[in-house]
Amino acid sequence: MATFRTVLFYAFAPVADPAAVRLWQRELAGRWNLTGRVIVAPHGINATLGGRVEDLKQYVKGTRQYPGFERLDVKWAAGTGEDFPRLSVKVRPELVAFGAPDAVRLGPDGIEGGGTRLDADGLDALVAERGGDVVMLDGRNAYEASIGRFRGAFVPDVTTSRDFLGEIEAGRWDHLKDRAVVTYCTGGVRCEVLSVLLKDRGFAEVYQMDGGIVRYVEARGASGLWDGSLYVFDGRGHVEAAGARSLGTCERCGASTARFENCADAGCRTERLVCEGCAAVTAGERCPTCVVERPTGWVAREGVGVR
Repeated sequence: MATFRTVLFYAFAPVADPAAVRLWQRELAGRWNLTGRVIVAPHGINATLGGRVEDLKQYVKGTRQYPGFERLDVKWAAGTGEDFPRLSVKVRPELVAFGAPDAVRLGPDGIEGGGTRLDADGLDALVAERGGDVVMLDGRNAYEASIGRFRGAFVPDVTTSRDFLGEIEAGRWDHLKDRAVVTYCTGGVRCEVLSVLLKDRGFAEVYQMDGGIVRYVEARGASGLWDGSLYVFDGRGHVEAAGARSLGTCERCGASTARFENCADAGCRTERLVCEGCAAVTAGERCPTCVVERPTGWVAREGVGVR
């Protein structure tokens, strides 16, 4: 019986011809029947893929042959074989769409000018020593943080990565500039770039969670500084350490849940927290914003029965 897994990784390294690397990656992932998403940019690669464990190993082995990708930190997780609907390999100007491609400066060991890296031991020691002087800054979108986050974290009110730069440059985080700021995200790539953006804009003491939440939870489970569920961009939707309880609540009944449901409007990207018990009632409903903005002339999401 086949064993399925998912992999998550990124690498900052010069890519002289992103279009050619895209074609190579599409052929390599397709050869091993993988599905998921790969982003190639002039400064590296970012990927989340699923498939049979032996096929993923062959793919990772092949990807590591590219100069600069040999040091990939690959994060493995359980999979179902149906975690992604298809394979998507695209070229983008940035690995993370902060809208600041020039902020990524590459050196021999990857991105330069970022925050000091902390593993689980380093983070716990910093918090134990400095206490309330440490700010855990969530580098994800606000809806991801709604089901899980580091204890006492500062969660920006953003819906996309592109919103972060506007928040910083508007001075909304200036009260954090003289504190120890630790950026974190799912697997490490967003918080790594975010730490550069902060340092470039005058934040004095910046750290980054090395390997992201994934590596911290691997090391600490439900016993560390992380609370709740981890949002993931595949068919699982979210994962938890044994014994953890989601911080999310159903928008209809208030029950604890980490289950997100798409708005029924195909043109909307809103995800709403709805528990299993309320799912039959809310399925096919549009979010309040869509109802106001597009009362007519909208298109139902495929496979959704709309009321």
